[in-house]
Order: sequence, then C-alpha cells, then structure tokens
Amino acid sequence: MTIGIYIRVSTEDQTLEGQKNEITKWLENHGHEDVIWFEDKSTGTNTNRPGFQALQKSIFQGEIKTVVVYKLDRISRSLSDGIQVLTNWIDQDVRVVSVTQNLDFSGSVGRMIGSVLFSVAQMENETRRERQRHGIEVAKKKGVYKGRKTGTTKLKMTRVQELRDKGLSVREISDYLGISKSTVSNYFSKLKKESGTN
Repeated sequence: MTIGIYIRVSTEDQTLEGQKNEITKWLENHGHEDVIWFEDKSTGTNTNRPGFQALQKSIFQGEIKTVVVYKLDRISRSLSDGIQVLTNWIDQDVRVVSVTQNLDFSGSVGRMIGSVLFSVAQMENETRRERQRHGIEVAKKKGVYKGRKTGTTKLKMTRVQELRDKGLSVREISDYLGISKSTVSNYFSKLKKESGTN
C-alpha cells in the first residue's frame, strides 16, 4: 500500500528540505519505497491547502493507508480541525506516523494523544500571533509600521534591514513580521554576503 508523506511550511520563504530529510531517513530505516509526497506552503490554521486536499482525496479513494508527517502540527495548528482530521483518518484505518515525535497514532489512544498535541500546537500559534501583535505595537511606537501590502507573501530582505536601521531588535523584527528569529538572522547573513561584508 502506498504511503502518503505530508510536509508543510507556513510561508513561501521557508524551505521544506529539513522535513524531507528527516522523513527520508525514516523511510530508509523502515524499508518503505512506494510513497507519494504531498506538499504545502501555507498556514496550518485551516485545511484549505492544495497538497492537503490532494492527500485527503487519495485517502478517501483508499489509495493511502499510512500517512507520515514530520510533526503532527504539520497537519493542522487548529485544535478542532486537527482532531477532526485525525479522527476521520483513524476511523478509516489509516495509520498516522510523526517521525520527529516518534509517535504512531491509531485507535482511541491515538485520538487522545493527538488531541493533546493539537491543543499545544494551537496554543503555540496563538502565542505567535500575540508576539506579532506586540511587534507591530513596537514598530508603531518607533514610527516604522507601514502595514502589510495586499497580496504580498514574500518577505523582502531590504525590509528587514530597514527595520534594523530603525532600531528594532532581531526579536522585535521577527514578532513584527510574523517570522522566526532564525529567518531574520538568515536574511542578515544574506545581506552581508550581498554587500561583501563579513
């Protein structure tokens, strides 16, 4: 039976390579070869994602009986959506494996553990949103808040530099733009390389 691999990041700026590498290692260790990869670069707050919907269709058609994810919150960061999806899959005798959490979800115990993990994922998402609101407040006080341009999803490196020049810290920039601190640091590294500085 074909295994469905589902990987997701929240924005176009992020890479899927880390998830791919970890899942590939798991596949090699468990001797699985017949797999289909489903990928998304979009928010986990809802299930309206093309890769996820394609996975759902394959499951509904009986083509996939095992779903492998990097981490359970890749499926959803919404408690209600996550529990509903996991319950539906388990009810259809679909095995769900989270490789980094070393968990195999099935039956009533799988539902219970999954509900706890989805609760944590939703809490983390709400915390991130709160940090972003705080970052916007800081930016407004420093006079650098411009709002988000309609239809833009990619972060421009020049915007990161502009915020830094205005005195915002890496943490404040990450909160303001809704991205991780490591992403901000990576952009600074890119800017240094482009400018030829060390």
